[in-house]
Amino acid sequence: MNLLSFKELRRKLGGRSRSSVYRDVGLGRLPVPVKIGSRLYWSEAEVEVAVEAHRTRNRASALKQS
Repeated sequence: MNLLSFKELRRKLGGRSRSSVYRDVGLGRLPVPVKIGSRLYWSEAEVEVAVEAHRTRNRASALKQS
């Protein structure tokens, strides 16, 4: 399992702000991080699933509006 640091996660999400990342975690849009020592890490596979789910929802929404 590959883990992403907060910095790597932000880069993968296009530079989203810290508050946006934690808001998305709270809303269930992103997976809950695991704490190792004093740092938080996200499963890269779970992040990929969450990003793909977001893309799918956006495509479905765009098709409904057409």
